[in-house]
Amino acid sequence: MSKSTRVPGYMQSKGARNRGPLGDREIRYKCSMQNTILDVLRARPGWQEVSGPNPPQQQQLQQQQQQEKKGEGDWDFHWCDREWLHANYDTMFLQEHQKILHFRNHYELTRKNLMVKNLKRLRKQTEREMGKKEAESFDFYPTTYELPSEYHIFVEEFKKNQGIIWIMKPAAKSQGRGIFLFRKLKDITDWKKGEYQPLTDPNREVPETYVVQRYIEDPYLIGGRKFDIRVYVLVVSYNPLKVWLYRSGFARFSNSRFSLDSIEDAYVHLTNVAVQKTAPDYDPDKGCKWATQQLRSYLTAKHGSDAARRVFQGIDNIIIKSLQSVQKIIINDKHCFEMYGYDVLLDDKLKPWLIEINASPSLTASGKDDYDLKHGVLNDVLNVLDLENRLTGKEKRVGGFDLIWDDGAVTTDDGAMECSVNSVSTTSNSFLGCHCDRKKHLREIYTAAQALKKSTPS
Repeated sequence: MSKSTRVPGYMQSKGARNRGPLGDREIRYKCSMQNTILDVLRARPGWQEVSGPNPPQQQQLQQQQQQEKKGEGDWDFHWCDREWLHANYDTMFLQEHQKILHFRNHYELTRKNLMVKNLKRLRKQTEREMGKKEAESFDFYPTTYELPSEYHIFVEEFKKNQGIIWIMKPAAKSQGRGIFLFRKLKDITDWKKGEYQPLTDPNREVPETYVVQRYIEDPYLIGGRKFDIRVYVLVVSYNPLKVWLYRSGFARFSNSRFSLDSIEDAYVHLTNVAVQKTAPDYDPDKGCKWATQQLRSYLTAKHGSDAARRVFQGIDNIIIKSLQSVQKIIINDKHCFEMYGYDVLLDDKLKPWLIEINASPSLTASGKDDYDLKHGVLNDVLNVLDLENRLTGKEKRVGGFDLIWDDGAVTTDDGAMECSVNSVSTTSNSFLGCHCDRKKHLREIYTAAQALKKSTPS
């Protein structure tokens, strides 16, 4: 082997490794989580964990923190939590090669009140510039108000629609915490008085923000049970907007049969796994999940391929419109990426509704199938980011991820259709709920990329 031959870092002996360009050496990572992502990172060839300080002296810890803020931290990739990002991002200098989870102000899309605010703004802009017909493409989120700031506006709307059900949600909480349903205005008088706001705390400057939404009373049911769909979306850039959609996800079912007779029963109305697993008759072996492929097959068998295709096209529209609503607001940084967990509900007319968008979707597995799914998603996030420099950069599919938007809609290549339940041809490079042999595909694209790089003069 000549001296000029490049050897991947994970094939070098430890003594031969250096801190040169990525692709020529091991990739050093940090991880704030203790779940599936840590398993994925530790199992990845050529990746090495950066050990945290082993009970250091206070002075050593301060020096390490100062180094990180100057961008001198000895890491290439950091799967951080949101709290760490908020505490460190503004005082950090990231080196050219470093990648980090989360954009600085990701909450513009993932806080429930800000998500709706941004969607409303883009809808109004679209109506002004393109007309009411085009603005109707934003009709995928329930009537929503922010409380306490829009309380009086909400009361006016409430009085116009007596008898319907509303749902109250904390704007910045997840896993179903703090959510409740109500039919009567007096049911939230305690909230208005402060019962549902944080207790007096000198560190809190404002009361907790809630959103109140019109509850979808006619959800599509399977086996008499309500469900929502978790969809994984990877954004690697906001300027230009570049979006990848994962083919696999899951439908989360309620543990109890749906009924409007008891709106206080969380096991009927909330599909969050954190809620459902506390049900007295919850079976951890069976769980309450279907793979997205199973759901798409069911919808196709029951309603036809055209109806199923419209459902998933509707989900695509939700993803793109919601991301466009914050495209000019999110602080774009080439070092940052975001893996969102979208939650979508179908009504009995098969119309998809956006429920919420999570910046930190749960990566803790509820069973083997769930672990395999999340393990695949996370591995393919790393494959798309391609710190090892193994791809050409022109790929439209990487493992289970399909590129659906790249500063414009992405069209599929001829012969790329791998959705056995979709008999209608399509030009969109979107295959949510379609067949996904991700390992086979990865072998193919890596082989093709390697051959192309060898044939291309450097």
